[in-house]
Amino acid sequence: MAINIDAYKGVLAQLSPYHAKLVAVSKTKPVADIEAFYAAGQRIFGENYVQELTDKQAVLPADIEWHFIGHLQSNKVKYIAPFVHTIHAVDSLKLLQEINKQAAKQQRVIHCLLQVHIAAEETKFGMDEQELQQLLQTYAANPLDFSQVRIAGMMGMATNTTNEIQVRKEFHQLRQLFGSVKTTYFNKEDYFKELSIGMSADYTMALEEGSTMVRIGSLLFGERNYSQM
Repeated sequence: MAINIDAYKGVLAQLSPYHAKLVAVSKTKPVADIEAFYAAGQRIFGENYVQELTDKQAVLPADIEWHFIGHLQSNKVKYIAPFVHTIHAVDSLKLLQEINKQAAKQQRVIHCLLQVHIAAEETKFGMDEQELQQLLQTYAANPLDFSQVRIAGMMGMATNTTNEIQVRKEFHQLRQLFGSVKTTYFNKEDYFKELSIGMSADYTMALEEGSTMVRIGSLLFGERNYSQM
């Protein structure tokens, strides 16, 4: 195993002053690696692929809080609806409606984060501000149609670049948008509080820019070998 428990403890120490949560990104990693971090106290794990997540959930402890952090197709929601705690990448009204539908079938409430496109790369997913506003207006106008989802915050992925000024700017812009959305749509709600930004390479900047939840994989689990998938 290439896991790094010392790095894990170091990340937790850095998160502590910010009261931020760690999502340990375990995609492509074996069950044994997850079990090792579970034994060290970690309970929140993030996965990107539906089949991999369902396979792991079936054999790992029931008190793990599973987060789906990848791009999610509407027709795959039904497979994770019975157990997923939070879906990070809600990037359309259609997807939010399907999550609500499948959560209702399971008599559950699923936490959702609205993904906003903040990076320079067009390949990254997420809504632009106009699409975000349209979703929020529909949500606010029809609350009973979304009774099985809880919009708990927002998520974004910065540009994959070594330019720290650009990354910080993108994080800062999302933090400002998060504040505006909270004031406009969720000012009376205490659950709209999560800002999921920051990964292994940029999480320290994300914390400084207001992140409440970082998604860290390679720093904890080692680099991924996708050829073995």
